[in-house]
Amino acid sequence: MTGGEADPHPTLRGRDIICVGFADWDTELWTNQQHLMSRLARTNRVLFVESLGLRRPTLVAHDLRRIARRVWRGLKGPREVDGLHVLSPLVLPFHGSRVAGAVNARVLPLLVRRAMRRLGLEGDVLWAYVPQAEMLLGAVRPRLVVYHCVDDIAAQKGVHAADFRATEERFARRADLVLASAPPLARRMGELSRNVVYAPNVADHALFATALDPGTVDPALDALPRPRLVFTGAVVATKLDLELLAELARLRPEWTIALVGPVGSGDPRTDVSALRAAPNIHLLGWRPHQGLPAVLRGADIGLIPYAINELTAGVFPMKVYEYLAAGLPVIATPLPSLAGVEEVAVAPDAEATAARAEAELGRDGDEVRRERSRAASRHSWDARLAEISRAVAEAEAAE
Repeated sequence: MTGGEADPHPTLRGRDIICVGFADWDTELWTNQQHLMSRLARTNRVLFVESLGLRRPTLVAHDLRRIARRVWRGLKGPREVDGLHVLSPLVLPFHGSRVAGAVNARVLPLLVRRAMRRLGLEGDVLWAYVPQAEMLLGAVRPRLVVYHCVDDIAAQKGVHAADFRATEERFARRADLVLASAPPLARRMGELSRNVVYAPNVADHALFATALDPGTVDPALDALPRPRLVFTGAVVATKLDLELLAELARLRPEWTIALVGPVGSGDPRTDVSALRAAPNIHLLGWRPHQGLPAVLRGADIGLIPYAINELTAGVFPMKVYEYLAAGLPVIATPLPSLAGVEEVAVAPDAEATAARAEAELGRDGDEVRRERSRAASRHSWDARLAEISRAVAEAEAAE
């Protein structure tokens, strides 16, 4: 690079990043926080602070197991995984309670500061996926504060919305940079911050493009008849339009509808009895991220059958560009964040989904799939990381 020439692919390097996540690191489904932080950890030192328990826990087995795991890990201190360090803080998961808030405001900074000393970290960057990270401003003393807004968390079931909104407003105003993953989130953040960058979710293009190559198909999917309409992700009532799926199965009994992902993740009371009752709907369960190309290699359509509600209004599904990288035609319900994404066919109900699927199946082919994948290559994590690195550099220059 010659003098004065800008780096076309800038990367954050040599920083100490304290990241406060909205979920545990080893959750079944990787999201923006794992994809981005694992990549930043290649050139920086990252301490990832796991979920602060924003959703009020229930007494179902999933939540009880998670609480027990958190207590065990919390007693052991930070652990090394995926090239970074992960801290499981022992905090009270009852936000909105003054007592819990007061306890957490004392305990969390102590735990994080102790982990930073143990790892020899400075507070270069506080990178927060939840605004409750404001509790760490005094302990970390960051040079730069980033609020990465990837979901309307206040709209999630079990979250104390009023408390979350108030905390988010304070933290967004304090942040030096706000990243928003969906247009509705960017608009809302724009009312709170003068430095908002729209950065929608992207895909590991190199991984998902392997679905175009000859290879094995996920055995459970391969055993099912075609055409196969596939959804990958959490099977939860808060996000999925379960009635649409059941009606689509009734309208096209000769089609296979395969749902590949954990049931009830984040919404443990999800009732999928209507889906299980449909003979052509198959809940295939969770697959590791590296195993998803084998699933999509055997798919004919990629489905994003999200319910349209307050929560999904702020969602840009990561699977959009995963499906497209794999070459699949994509059919989605009319999510606000997907307006203008030309590669996605929009269908508001089961009848429209069936009609769009028939049209896509009629014009699909190897070359069409490769062209979809080539177009999706612009939406990779490398490209997004370069964009975010530029935004961070500009925010630092403005200090």
